[in-house]
Amino acid sequence: MISVLAQERLLGAALGSIFTGIIVFEQRKSIYSLISENQSQHIAQYQSAPSSVNLMREPIFGKKFRSEFAHLWNKAVDQTLGPVIASISSRGW
Repeated sequence: MISVLAQERLLGAALGSIFTGIIVFEQRKSIYSLISENQSQHIAQYQSAPSSVNLMREPIFGKKFRSEFAHLWNKAVDQTLGPVIASISSRGW
């Protein structure tokens, strides 16, 4: 028979995993929607540009895309872990 302490640890691990999964899912959804909005704005700008202008298409993983993705990733991590870091810092850890 599993002891009460082991049951509490199992429950804590399960709830922590579920909570973490939900946070990761929501942050990824947020990042992908922001990227999608950004790409649709670029498409609209491309379509509204005069046809005489020769526009070079940036590769999907070009420098600009990587910097935007890094910015969105850092923003998501800050939003997710900011309260935890503030709590730990306030306790002097």
